[in-house]
Amino acid sequence: MEKFVVKGGNPLSGEVEISGAKNAAVAIIPAAILAEGPCVIENIPEISDVSVLFKILQEMGANVRMLNRHTVEIDPRPVKFPMVSYEMARRMRASYYFMGSLLGRFKKASVCMPGGCDFGVRPIDQHIKGFEALGADVSIVDGGMVDIKADEILGTHIYFDVVTVGATINVILAAVKAKGITILENVAKEPHIVDLVNFLNSMGADIRGAGTDVIKIHGVEHLHGTNYSIIPDQIEAGTFMVAAAATKGDVLIKNVIPKHLESITDKLLKAGVEVEEFDDSVRVCRTGEINKVSFKTMPHPGFPTDMQPQMTTLLAIANGTSVVTEGVYDNRFKYVDELRRMGANIQVDGRVAVVEGVKSLMGAPVKAMDLRAGAAMLIAAMAANGTTEIEDIKYIERGYEHVVEKFRLLGADIKRVTVEDEKELVVKALS
Repeated sequence: MEKFVVKGGNPLSGEVEISGAKNAAVAIIPAAILAEGPCVIENIPEISDVSVLFKILQEMGANVRMLNRHTVEIDPRPVKFPMVSYEMARRMRASYYFMGSLLGRFKKASVCMPGGCDFGVRPIDQHIKGFEALGADVSIVDGGMVDIKADEILGTHIYFDVVTVGATINVILAAVKAKGITILENVAKEPHIVDLVNFLNSMGADIRGAGTDVIKIHGVEHLHGTNYSIIPDQIEAGTFMVAAAATKGDVLIKNVIPKHLESITDKLLKAGVEVEEFDDSVRVCRTGEINKVSFKTMPHPGFPTDMQPQMTTLLAIANGTSVVTEGVYDNRFKYVDELRRMGANIQVDGRVAVVEGVKSLMGAPVKAMDLRAGAAMLIAAMAANGTTEIEDIKYIERGYEHVVEKFRLLGADIKRVTVEDEKELVVKALS
């Protein structure tokens, strides 16, 4: 077992380079299954979720070759078996994107119900609705395997009952090679959906309207290999922005698309933080106190749910009372108990958290409850007085590339410690 040990109190300063977007990568990598030739994908983040996807592809027979640390070549032509095993699928939610890509290529798929972070029920009913509208039969068999079969995929008109990123992506993947035209309404508009569509179009797809409420897909018979570079990670950038603010830092965050960060920038400005935008970077500087700010998470272009724990942590040391409403997931405040260990004053009622700012947080033993909650613990630890130990760091490393190294370059006092290291220290102390 490993954990992070963080000594707080150091203002972050300097420059940090943002990696490729996790949420784009975990959709684009399964989409490569649809190609009839090799795909070279650049700006791949070095994170555990990506490693799992590569293993899934290799299990199915694909050739996966790293050209350098951030560039992969995927040749999907050898894939013969459209199935993702339980062992692989349970390790991450995005494994369910293979449902759409395998259905689009083979007209059948067998994928276990997904795993990943646990912060509320995330049903796949809208995915199933979309697959069935395209002409597929869907059944969930013993062991949680989802079996999908179709004689042919036919273009159709689908209206999603709720705005859903996962179903939007999965149905795009299933419909890209359908016969005829597919129109999707009430779709999600996140930047990584636009990036997926740009990737597919670079392969020869004909998809229009990504980033709006309606996406129109003209089915094509063939998709060729491509070279493509993934967009920067909006959430990693936002995490460093909030970390700079929480530690009274001054950080230049490079390799970003400032437009993707507008909702985060807006809340930081209201909190009294200085944010300066450049063409492909933002500078975040805090010199005064943090003001109270209330917000609600919403689908893009609203404030992203994946930034809610980080922003709530910042507001825990703000002046006054902030109200945070979670508008996407049912149970995304489980990390609040960990912040309370550090002295935060937060009360949760369902999807609403009332955050009474305190003067400072204190170091304490805490756990990363999920990926973004883990990022929040890192921010809290760097802003706190004293030393914080963060367990279950595997969640953090699902979505943040070289997180220890990046924060240390900015001046954070953070190190990775194993249980074996601690045992050695105890033995030395007793000898």
